[in-house]
Order: sequence, then C-alpha cells, then structure tokens
Amino acid sequence: MRVLDAAAVSAWAKGCVHSLASLRPAIDEINVYPVADSDTGSNMLFTMTGAAAELGKTSPENAADALKILARGAVASAKGNSGVILSQVVRGLADAADTDQLDGPWLARALGRADEVATGAVSRPVAGTILTVLHAVATAVRGDIEPLGEVARKAAKEAAHALEKTPEQLPALARAGVVDAGARGLVAVLDALVGVLTGAPIEQEHPLEVHAAPQTEAYAWEVMYLLDGVDEVSLPTLRKELSGLGDSVTVAGDGSGSHAVHVHCADIGAAIEAGLALGRPRRIRVEPLLTPTPIEPGGGIDRTVVAVVHGGALAELLRAESIPVLAVPEGGTPSVEDMIGLLNEAAGRHVTVLPGSVALTAAADTAAGHAMAADRDVVVIPCASPVQVMAALAVHDAGRRTNDDVVAMAEAAAATRRGELRIAQEESLTWVGRAQSGDVVGLVDDEVVLIEPAPASETNLVAAAMKVLNRMLALGGELVTVLSGADAPPGVAEELAEQLRVEHPEVELAGYASGQADAVLLMGVE
Repeated sequence: MRVLDAAAVSAWAKGCVHSLASLRPAIDEINVYPVADSDTGSNMLFTMTGAAAELGKTSPENAADALKILARGAVASAKGNSGVILSQVVRGLADAADTDQLDGPWLARALGRADEVATGAVSRPVAGTILTVLHAVATAVRGDIEPLGEVARKAAKEAAHALEKTPEQLPALARAGVVDAGARGLVAVLDALVGVLTGAPIEQEHPLEVHAAPQTEAYAWEVMYLLDGVDEVSLPTLRKELSGLGDSVTVAGDGSGSHAVHVHCADIGAAIEAGLALGRPRRIRVEPLLTPTPIEPGGGIDRTVVAVVHGGALAELLRAESIPVLAVPEGGTPSVEDMIGLLNEAAGRHVTVLPGSVALTAAADTAAGHAMAADRDVVVIPCASPVQVMAALAVHDAGRRTNDDVVAMAEAAAATRRGELRIAQEESLTWVGRAQSGDVVGLVDDEVVLIEPAPASETNLVAAAMKVLNRMLALGGELVTVLSGADAPPGVAEELAEQLRVEHPEVELAGYASGQADAVLLMGVE
C-alpha cells in the first residue's frame, strides 16, 4: 500500500484494539508505579476501543477525516496517563494529515508531530517511558522518503529497540526488572500499523519480564476529566497548579477545543477545582492508586540517597555512582512535581536528599512534606554548595544503620568549608574593595575575601584559588574538593592540583568537572 486510505485507518484502529486486548493482562502486570498507571494495558485498550467505536459511527471520505475522528474519539475516551499520551499520538498523526497523499514521507512527518504533541501534553516528561520510545521513533524516520510500508516497518523496529533500553534509562524499571508498560503498548500500536500496511503478521513477541506486585493500600488518586471552554493561554497555569498537587500531569487537547486532564494526587477536590476555575469539567473519573510495594530491610534496598543539583556534568558524575539525580537548569528551582518524581525513583521507604544549594534545599523541604510523599520517610540534609553534597556522599555507608548514616552525612556536609571563584559581571562594592567587571572574586562561605584584577587568565585563577584555599586550610583540613565550572580554562584544574601539591603535600585533592555556570571554581575543605 503506497498511501493510507480511510479503510486502512479503520483497519488499523481495529488492529490496535485486537493487539492491546491480547497484551492487556501482561502489560497490566509490569506496571511500576509511579512510572505507569495502575492498569496501563487496560487504559490503552479502553482509549483505542473508544476511538475505534467513534470512527465506526461515521463513513469518512478520506484518511485525513478518518484520523481526525479517531483522534477526537481517543481524547474523549482517554483513560489514565498512558491513555492520554496514546490519544496524543493519534492526534499528532491527524494534525499532520493535511494532504490527500498520506504516504511514507507523510508518516515520517506525522510521527514527528505525534512526538511533539504527546511530549507537550505532559508536564514532566520522564526518560525511559512511552515518550522516550516515541521520540526515538520520530528521530529514526525523520526525513524518510521511502514507501509507506517501509517507513512503518522502520518505526516499529526502532520502537522495539528503544523499548529494550527503557530499564537502562529509569531506575524504577531497572530495580523491577521490566520494560516500560506504556512503551510496550506503543510498540503494539505500531506493529498493528505495519500489519495493516504490509499484510505481514503482527509481531507480538517482545520481552516483558513480567513482574506482578501485590496490591497495597491506596494513598493517592488518579483524577481525570474532560475540560471544555478553557482558553489556550490558561493551560500553562492549569498544568502548574496541578503539578503543585501531584505528579503524572497531562493536559491534552483534541484539536477541537476540548482537553483531557489527568493527575495523580492526594487532593481530589483541589484537582477538580483547578479545572472549574478555567472551564467546564465533565466526565470526571477518580480511581485509587496503589503505593509502591515496600522493600523490607534485609531483603533488598530499604533506603536510597538522591541528589538535586545544578550542572549537567555534576549530575552525570553522580549518576555514574548510581545516585538518582535531578539536574536543574542553572538559576532555576525544581517544581514540586519534579521533586516528587525524584523521590519516587528511589527504592525503599527511607530517602535521603542532598540538594546542591540553599534554594534547592528549600525546594526539597517543600517536596518532603508533600502529601504525595507521605508514604516515604524523607530526610533533607541542608547543603549550600555541591562540594557539601560531595562531602556527604564521601562518608555515605549503606551498611550503617539509617539514622547513623544520615547523621554522618549531615555532619560531613556541615563541616565542609566552602570557597568559590566567580567572575564579576559588573562593577560592585565589597567588604574588601571595589570589583570591576571581569575581575576574579574569591569567596569563603559566601563572603568576599579577595579580588584579583582582570583578566581571568589561567594564571590569575590559580593564584586566586590558592589564596582562597590557604585561607581555608589555615583552620586545618585533610581533603580538598575542587569542582571546575563551565567557564573554567581547560588547564586550570591541573595547574591548581600541582600548586596544591607543592604548598600542601599533606592534603588529599579530588577534582571534578561540574558544568556550573555561576562559578568558575567551587572548592571544599574537609
């Protein structure tokens, strides 16, 4: 088949229903909350069944009209986070159907549009989920001009490949030993499209590693409703308000003015009132969610240390040490949903949070007291700098009693003196004199202690760093940690290490790239 027609769209919808129906029990069993809904397979099946039924009521003249009807039916029937995202995949295909030639190049463009629309509907996209697989598919076929069947085959093959990688991208999946449930459903949908377009048997054999978790007491709720009459400019406000109530927030449009709203939260009334303030909610559905199965001490991981920091390089450094990390853009603060998502990545009931600044500590404190974190024992260790995060991790010992380990980390962070080198952005008056734009400014525990005239050359930076370190080491110290920022000259870390060995051979040095944008060098002395 070289182009898609209305009959093929109808056959694809029915094929999706058949595939999802056969996979529903297996997909439902591999859910890992909060990564997926409590019944992902059932929710995706419910969504596509409603969409196919809506299409069956009409006789569209062409494939473009058929896809638009299918999209409206999918949004109206969408159930659960996975169902809403699937409805946006269908809507993306419909949005791109602006021509009669629904051929291979169209499908490549349509999958790109589906990726854009589905990702835009989710307040906090998470790696290792259906969105990750959809993005991999869209990237793989971008610009493809092959026949329709070949583009569909390539998309399905890439989806299956990306599905296998999901446990590597999301710790919760890796711990459970399963692939993402929603992503598995997307593979089934693309397999069904290949079957319709090529006549080839629909491939269902993709690894699941089924893991059934026993049900436990509900502590949160899945709230869904259709919202009519809402102004498009108000949608970011709605997403922000819902994000303050819980996680898994999606606000997905059908292209005709109606939106499917979805959130996991503890306050049902507040979630509905957020929609009432902006439009007309209808078809409200509320279902209980299940707490993650607790991991008993002695039988596996009962506690986890997580971190929230600025700087991509620092985040990657911590991830390499198997620390779940939330990387926040420089100067920004994480939303409650971002923080709840980080806490939910952790295994066990006890979670210790290491935030890399004063502002990040405040954000972590807010999330720790949130209703969506009520099933976890969350302790935030106050840190004013990433060097204190590193100091706390240096003494972390998973073999110690939980309380003893928290105390040891907190003491290490508090005992770490902080030094910084920054480049002055404008003229300013400090306790040690006037700094001009471009000067190197040295700080110890947030107080300016020296100013080195511009330029911020490697030589000047090393000299300024040694003056700051000598001041801190005058009170004693055994370990110096240096984190080089994004603007640090390539050789400054090595030159500083050599100079420190000459002047303080008794001190151990640990140096890392951090990617920090606000400081050239961050230094800690323990």
